[in-house]
Amino acid sequence: MEQNHLSDSTFAAHDLHPSLMTGLEEIGFTHCTPIQAAALPIALQGRDVAGQAQTGTGKSAAFLLACMHRLMTVPVEEGKTGPWAIILAPTRELALQIHKDAERLGWFTGLDFACIYGGTGYESQRKALERGTDILIGTPGRIIDFYKQGVFSLENIEVCILDEADRMFDMGFIADIRYLLRRMPAPEERLNMLFSATLSERVRELAYEHMNEPQSVQIESETITADRVRQQLYHVENNDKIGLLLGVLRQQEPTRTLIFVNTKRDADRVTGYLKGNDIKAAVISGDIPQNKREQLLSQFQNGDLPIMVATDVAARGLHIPEVSHVINYDLPQDPEDYVHRIGRTARAGAAGDAISFACESYVYSLPDIEAYIDQKIPSEMAPPELIATDIKPAVRMDSRRGGAGGGRSGGNGRRSSGNGGRRPRSGSSGGSRPGNGGPDQS
Repeated sequence: MEQNHLSDSTFAAHDLHPSLMTGLEEIGFTHCTPIQAAALPIALQGRDVAGQAQTGTGKSAAFLLACMHRLMTVPVEEGKTGPWAIILAPTRELALQIHKDAERLGWFTGLDFACIYGGTGYESQRKALERGTDILIGTPGRIIDFYKQGVFSLENIEVCILDEADRMFDMGFIADIRYLLRRMPAPEERLNMLFSATLSERVRELAYEHMNEPQSVQIESETITADRVRQQLYHVENNDKIGLLLGVLRQQEPTRTLIFVNTKRDADRVTGYLKGNDIKAAVISGDIPQNKREQLLSQFQNGDLPIMVATDVAARGLHIPEVSHVINYDLPQDPEDYVHRIGRTARAGAAGDAISFACESYVYSLPDIEAYIDQKIPSEMAPPELIATDIKPAVRMDSRRGGAGGGRSGGNGRRSSGNGGRRPRSGSSGGSRPGNGGPDQS
């Protein structure tokens, strides 16, 4: 991986708790990304942060390190129980990724992390909360469900983190977010961190309503899209889109590709044609059972599945290393979604390609996209020689959904000891230490 996306600031210079430094050393992290270098000093001093940075720049590691440092250095009052921190995310994929990163970075802290999200694992998640946890990570709906049942309390929350706050608005979660925030200690009694790809007026209003004079941190490049994304657009007729897709895939020979479409129906159709033409691919969308989604994402991340066809449920919050190509089979109708889609490639200093098709149905989105990113996307008519004509029939996709997923059962939560300190993880806790397979700084 290229390292020029890092800053000159080292983690050692931030006086993090020794257990966190051990975790960072095990994973191989030495230098901060720009958002980490800017946000950590503020949060480590106990001040609130409202941070803006492009996707894939290390936001999750920034807030996780600050959160865990706070919990490891501020004693627990005797008699109180957790959770002590809550991290809210708009999608279950993002929640799972944050949970994975938390376990890697916080392995030596002894802290327990519970991941709570809808779609699967109801009873196992409930049991994890009943046993007690230190840091609660999840999506608003399932968390509120358990809260209203009295499974856990928010009265001792010391750290509150909102990730992808702008997406919370887009997905209609703000009423749920406010419901939870109003049941926590007052903003001045906790450390608050909010991170977002954009700090719009509505996001700023949320920050100033429920945070304690947050300091704004913005890490922006000269362009709104990732600098290392090579963008290309082909104008194409609707009837030639499948042929163009097959031609592009044969020409580019991509190693790990995300293909974005606007509807679930088109996702199935495109995947059917890929499979029918001997290209291994799968669909990920909102109605796939959670356990199946996790299996597919794991195969894609491991390189066993070279192509994933996705609706915009996958456009945010997924850390998938080494995505070589993003193909917009359909241009998105929301310009922001274009940025989030192509941000799946060129992460953490790497380069990547974003290829878009402007067809008769969605070409009308192009002016708004170019206005939003403030640049013209290099474009041309699809060359006839690039459009495959030897197209085999599509494989019929099975629309049946089934399977019940299993959720994670957390370990014992942190309990206040007689001296009010944090209890370290016992040596017999099991699991594997973080190594080369740890999270990148995203």
